[in-house]
Amino acid sequence: MPAKPDLTIIQQAKAKDRKAQAALMERYWPSVYHFMLLKTGEHTLADELTVAAFSKALQKLDLYDPTFDFTTWLLTIAQNNYIDHWRRAGRQNEELTDRLHLDHASQGTAESPEESLIAKEDNERVLALINSMEQKYRDIIRLRFFEEKSLRQIAEELNITMANVKVRVMRAKLLLSELLREDTDAPNKQDNT
Repeated sequence: MPAKPDLTIIQQAKAKDRKAQAALMERYWPSVYHFMLLKTGEHTLADELTVAAFSKALQKLDLYDPTFDFTTWLLTIAQNNYIDHWRRAGRQNEELTDRLHLDHASQGTAESPEESLIAKEDNERVLALINSMEQKYRDIIRLRFFEEKSLRQIAEELNITMANVKVRVMRAKLLLSELLREDTDAPNKQDNT
């Protein structure tokens, strides 16, 4: 691949040009996806980690040093994401084990009405935030995370390209994350007034 066109696309992507960002994903997705697939052996997890790697890379694009190969930089981000994923998974497994031990120790005590109400309110809050998003992002979240469809299945169902699906999944996750953060911060701002 010639370096000059990549640098032009990278500069445009740094300026938040969505077409340039999509072009970078289209060009480098196969390399990162296959790298993740070799690491995980699971298509769905490889998809998720690839989306996460591109999300992080596009956020930190201004840190890219053009004296280095872009693929190497991108695969380094993917590798670090992979390591972070397994660290988090390890902590979650420890937390799950602790919870199972706690559940066993409490001998199956049922969830209190208060705990049920809080869980229901949290679920309703997240669903309300999802419903406040544009339709194209709501559809992506529904198909990917509620119906657990593959990227290819989503592309076929929505009649859009794989590159478009990848971009929408990444943007939907970022948008939902921002909405959740804003929603969580809102009560704190009210308390300080």
